[in-house]
Amino acid sequence: MSESTQLLLAALVGIAVIVALITVAKLHPFLSLTLGSLTVGAVAGQPMADTVESFSAGVGSTVAGVGMLIALGAMFGKLLADSGGADQIVDTIIGKSSDRMLPWAMAAIGAIIGLPMFFEIGLVLLMPVIFLVARRSGKSLVALGIPALAGLSAMHGFVPPHPGPLAAVGQLEADLGLTLGLGVLVAIPTIIVAGPLFARFATAWVDVPAPDLFTADETERSAERPSFPLTLATVLLPVVLMLAKTVADILEAEGALRSTLDFIGTPLIALLISVLVALFTFGSAGGMSWEKITDSIGASLGPIAGIVFIVAAGGGFKQTLVDTGIADVVAEWVEDSNLSVLVVAWLVAVLIRLATGSATVATVTAAGIMVPLAEGLPSAEVSLLVLAIGAGSVFFSHVNDAGFWLVKEYFGMTVGQTIKTWSLMETVLSVSGLAFVLLLGLVV
Repeated sequence: MSESTQLLLAALVGIAVIVALITVAKLHPFLSLTLGSLTVGAVAGQPMADTVESFSAGVGSTVAGVGMLIALGAMFGKLLADSGGADQIVDTIIGKSSDRMLPWAMAAIGAIIGLPMFFEIGLVLLMPVIFLVARRSGKSLVALGIPALAGLSAMHGFVPPHPGPLAAVGQLEADLGLTLGLGVLVAIPTIIVAGPLFARFATAWVDVPAPDLFTADETERSAERPSFPLTLATVLLPVVLMLAKTVADILEAEGALRSTLDFIGTPLIALLISVLVALFTFGSAGGMSWEKITDSIGASLGPIAGIVFIVAAGGGFKQTLVDTGIADVVAEWVEDSNLSVLVVAWLVAVLIRLATGSATVATVTAAGIMVPLAEGLPSAEVSLLVLAIGAGSVFFSHVNDAGFWLVKEYFGMTVGQTIKTWSLMETVLSVSGLAFVLLLGLVV
């Protein structure tokens, strides 16, 4: 067996072990990725001590680069929810929308709420609103729910500081500000296609009335909460700050201005500033006491611990692939195949997504495999590579994805109805996302 064949076999066996452990044995992805990394090293013929060292180095660098950002993002999202700021955004947009524009308004709400919040948190937050608006308007739950879910899912797959895109940015050494800007450009038309437009077809296939959940008492809005302009400005603040470095590059700024923009555009500093600002714009303006604000921040960290460790183990798996030389072999094969790097990255992410059900696992694993291909590419193309992986990571959610069951139970649908609506929406989101990434690649 040649060395290249052995390395490719090691990669395939390692990925197969991860998939089998997650899907068949129902083992936690952190342990699955750890065991998969050790399998890769063993099959590749690397000394196990070196494999452990590679994995540990990858975990450490990923936690240092991504873990703190995920924690700060969770704090920001929790303050947004607990202050009533998220309710303020929802109520304001719905109040200004006509009956015909409600699906578009729900897509906008999903995107705005999904910008700083993880998908599951955003979904739980929006479900009472989706139910109430559906009952008030007489529209199908699918007609309003699918656009909102498209907005949430697109932000989760394309836009940092969500864990998957953020991890891919770090692994591929992409420009965060540029990736964020291009991610928003890709997300907007993708949400339109997979949200309001696709919902017209999905509503014809599945007509689900809003269930009689969430009484008036449970959905009562706080009388004191931050204003809509203040809330929206705070939500967009981390995006604006992280774009600062890219603006500096475009303007070719120098001296003190360049140093300042580079500093505030650093992801850690941008999110830290945003959380500190949110203490007042969300906390104080939302009528929260200082004790409640600190309790909210503390409560935000527990739920994201699992995400941090999954992403960290993905970083360890990536480093194992790189140090064994597997990633270089894959890169050479792709270069010889004459296939688009963006299409290959999307396909790799799709396969892992279908097998594991996890968008985050699909993103971090695919990014690790594509690391050598990112070397030497222009900055814009590396960012598009991140977005292509993000598009592939949301392809066809089905029964091995926790999000599938969350949507099914909330909407009160059968498995078949969930596949016809949610699963197909995710597929449309993934394919149209890749299409817009490829189109964007023609002009950047």
